[in-house]
Amino acid sequence: MITTNPLVPADGMDDDKFHEECGVFGIYGHPDAAAHTALGLHALQHRGQEAAGIVAFDGKHFNAHRDLGQVGDIFSSSAVIARLPGHAAIGHNRYATTGETALRNVQPLFADLSNGGFTLAHNGNLTNARALRHGLVQKGAIFQSTTDTEVIIHLIATSEAGSLIDRMTSALRQIEGAYSLVAMTDSCLIAVRDPLGVRPLVLGRLGDTNVVASETCALDIIGAEFVRDVEAGEMLVLDESGVHSLRPFPPAPRRPCIFEYIYFARPDSMMEGTSIYEARKRIGMELSDESAVAADVVIPVPDSGVPAAIGYSVRSGIPFELGIIRNHYVGRTFIEPAQQIRNLGVRLKHNANRNSIEGKRVILVDDSIVRGTTSVKIVEMVRAAGAAEIHMRIAAPPTMHSCFYGIDTPQREELLASSLDVAGMAKHIGVDSLAFVSLDGLYRAMGETGRDAKAPQYCDACFTGDYPIRLTDFEQSDRPAQLSLLAERA
Repeated sequence: MITTNPLVPADGMDDDKFHEECGVFGIYGHPDAAAHTALGLHALQHRGQEAAGIVAFDGKHFNAHRDLGQVGDIFSSSAVIARLPGHAAIGHNRYATTGETALRNVQPLFADLSNGGFTLAHNGNLTNARALRHGLVQKGAIFQSTTDTEVIIHLIATSEAGSLIDRMTSALRQIEGAYSLVAMTDSCLIAVRDPLGVRPLVLGRLGDTNVVASETCALDIIGAEFVRDVEAGEMLVLDESGVHSLRPFPPAPRRPCIFEYIYFARPDSMMEGTSIYEARKRIGMELSDESAVAADVVIPVPDSGVPAAIGYSVRSGIPFELGIIRNHYVGRTFIEPAQQIRNLGVRLKHNANRNSIEGKRVILVDDSIVRGTTSVKIVEMVRAAGAAEIHMRIAAPPTMHSCFYGIDTPQREELLASSLDVAGMAKHIGVDSLAFVSLDGLYRAMGETGRDAKAPQYCDACFTGDYPIRLTDFEQSDRPAQLSLLAERA
């Protein structure tokens, strides 16, 4: 279930984007494993800001620290890191897609199995978690959290296979969904990417130490070398003898999430051999080719619209300007207390640079439109700064469908593009014109000739409604949720 997050402001300006799905990090064979994990989580902060946790293993004990909040607040103290000794560690940044924001849902989760201690952190979403959970509860399983990650642990615990790797394989073959996960035992670290490779995962190396992470930017921060992407459907086992690759799933067509390239991933990351920054610039170039308009200046909606706006400017020859300045120092605690402050809305985070706008025909470039509430406020602000015309260009096709694969998205009826055509959206937002990059244009920016309708190269379900993984829980939506009666206050 997706629940309202009490940490997110009620004015909707943080709620008008697809929220990232979580970040995972793991390291094996380093005396400062926890400190390196904390740094890796810093680099992955954009993937989840609600909570973070680290579990380290020192050869005898699993040492854990988990809390609500951001990485810098939780792991900035040397005293906290000192309480996490060990040569191996896994870490997790959380944004809730299933389960409410509560300490019991903060990962990594830990369990004492018959094979020994086991800890797990998971990025993504299981589309049959509720069905599996119902079956496990019927057999006597007792759940302590509302996150779908705990389902995996129970499946491992109840497996009749021999080794823990075999039990984990048995568990993974029962789940449906999109995920990258890291797990740790007293003898190894395990990393797995889902059979279609929807969620990202990379392998790196720091001297003799092996590292896995959601994105390459987490390798960069600790000075690790990128080795390769973990392949779709691959399980890596990291232990004292090195890295071992296993294939627990039948082969399946790759379908990595295309929204990683549009918005989710950090622009300085690499995915599947592609620079995120360069991909976003190319999307902007395609956008310019498809929807040229006479204008005086190209202005990004910061920060996520910047690379596409640069690409648009380069291809069109229209000057690029920072016509909207973002305030990076607005905290959620400042936004929450007073209604009059909340009513300031987008102006708390963005301010128009009048000198770059007044009297000019403006092309506003953003990465996507979800509900459209922020777009309305941005356009009002640019109008008030004296823009003669406003033409909005979006570096993604219209978002018409919800994501069930680990991204917190609104219900379909709340998505602006699901109820209005482009002309209606332009009128609603208040722009002189509105255009989105086409689906084929997006694929061309990714180096393809276009979208292969028979075998799509990416997961693009939020645009097309073509869901590559079965939505079991959605199809059985009448099944009651577990732990629905327990409210936990942070």
